[in-house]
Amino acid sequence: MPKPTKIARHPPAAVREALERLGRNIRTARLRRRMPQQQLAQRIGVSRFVVSDVERGKPTTGIAAYLGALWALNLLDHMHDVVDPDRDEEGKTLEHARSPRTARPRRTLSDDF
Repeated sequence: MPKPTKIARHPPAAVREALERLGRNIRTARLRRRMPQQQLAQRIGVSRFVVSDVERGKPTTGIAAYLGALWALNLLDHMHDVVDPDRDEEGKTLEHARSPRTARPRRTLSDDF
């Protein structure tokens, strides 16, 4: 088994909180569907223990398990908005700052000899 990465062992508070919130939301969605953990696990091809780790927001659990749970609960379409480039205001600002301001006017050559 590969050694956990530094961010997985000690995630920043914002990352930890986001994973825990995602896990709670997945759990709520599963319970609303009256689906046991074992059934969700079978749908995505993992063990019940992995589903439990997802629902706890465990940072060492693979992203595929989180996305698989969302897929099995018909919630994966909502992921498209997560990193939509059109919503990245900071990135668009930086891109705009790096783009050329204006093009130099072309000098026209004179045909007058």
